[in-house]
Amino acid sequence: MKEPPFKQFNTAGPCVPEKHYLLPVLPRLPEVDDLIEDEYYFILHAPRQSGKTTFLNFLTNKLMILEKCTL
Repeated sequence: MKEPPFKQFNTAGPCVPEKHYLLPVLPRLPEVDDLIEDEYYFILHAPRQSGKTTFLNFLTNKLMILEKCTL
């Protein structure tokens, strides 16, 4: 059986928790839950490679689990 590879630091594209080291994503912007619940728009503005896409992927998965959105 093949050994699982070590986690790596990711510098390109979204992070995958099983493959990459990363900080907890959703607690970084706790106010987004309230904005979504109240049906407000929000802008996610940050420098490149700061986790925007990874955050949106985690948020989408969370909303799908809670059945608040579908793809």
